Amino acid sequence: QVQLVESGGGLVQPGGSLRLSCAASVSISDIYVMGWYRQAGGKQRELVATITSGGTTNYIDSVKARFTISRDNAENTMYLKMNSLTPEDTAVYYCNARRRYGAPASWGQGTQVTVSS
Repeated sequence: QVQLVESGGGLVQPGGSLRLSCAASVSISDIYVMGWYRQAGGKQRELVATITSGGTTNYIDSVKARFTISRDNAENTMYLKMNSLTPEDTAVYYCNARRRYGAPASWGQGTQVTVSS
């Protein structure tokens, strides 16, 4: 029921930065948890970062010092600021939201991030 629209992916050089956006069709204050996943070619989709309606954030170890997940309730948008990008960050990034505990998750369409020189 939650529609998610991603933007901000693209091609960057190693060491560069990108900010991904995920615009939701509902007030994100009503969403239990939102997060970003990524899937590199030939790899399993992995969780990158999450943020709850209360503002609690979690990151996988490989991005913790470089990525920041945040949300703007007024714009109903979640962000992933990615700094110091490396080729290992190359993947399709997916926005995810679970509106209530135990409810089905919603997914964005995915946006390609390519880090290459």
